[in-house]
Amino acid sequence: MFPIRDHNPSNSTPFVTYALIAVNVVVFLSYWPGAGDGRAVMGFFNTWAMHPNRISSGVGWHTLFSSMFLHGGWMHLIGNMLFLWIFGDNLEDRMGHGRFLLFYLASGLGAGLAHVLAAPYSAVPTVGASGAIAGVMGGYLLLFPRAKVDILFIFLIFFRVFSVPAWLMLGAWFGLQLLNGVGADPTTGGVAYWAHAGGFVIGLVLCLPLFLRLGGPAFWGRTHGRPPHPEARYATTRSRIPTVPRKTVRRKSASAIPIIRRKK
Repeated sequence: MFPIRDHNPSNSTPFVTYALIAVNVVVFLSYWPGAGDGRAVMGFFNTWAMHPNRISSGVGWHTLFSSMFLHGGWMHLIGNMLFLWIFGDNLEDRMGHGRFLLFYLASGLGAGLAHVLAAPYSAVPTVGASGAIAGVMGGYLLLFPRAKVDILFIFLIFFRVFSVPAWLMLGAWFGLQLLNGVGADPTTGGVAYWAHAGGFVIGLVLCLPLFLRLGGPAFWGRTHGRPPHPEARYATTRSRIPTVPRKTVRRKSASAIPIIRRKK
């Protein structure tokens, strides 16, 4: 289950959101063509990825920032940028470009520290914009809990798109991070669930001053929990495949069958 779009395009052009997506893509392309050489990539990550054990030792602080712009593969990059594209524009529209950039970076730094607290002695390199984007999702949940989000639900061979309120999708996502974080060992690699959960909470908390300045619950009352502009309506296109009408077969009843009588 993952989101594919929301129904709430922003009123202004989200320059920072677009710039962050572009920077992440450019940085990824700068080192990933050499992914065939595993040693080269690991050497790159050794310098720029975050290692919790180094942060715990008081070194490598710059990697809290640099690791936010690194990704471990194409699907990692595409998934993160999809989430940023869906949820970033409305938050940037409400915060303003400069404040949104500071908010994004602060959420990413906080998410990295949350991962360090969860696994302070782990030597596994950590990369990804997920923590910062989780902060964007937390802020989105606070400001626009009833915004419509389209999610693609996949179960084996079953594919279906549903429109759900943001609080349901984001709440379920946050709950999964907590559930998986409890059952996972953060020192063995995999997904940094506590970075996701930490970034989400940090983003929500950082949005509280803005939420209160807008009026708190009264802001929800004015906007009905959605971005304060008309939502987009996505019309489904009809299939151009011509339909073939079914042929009907008329059957004669026994009484309608003519009877031929012989003459005597």
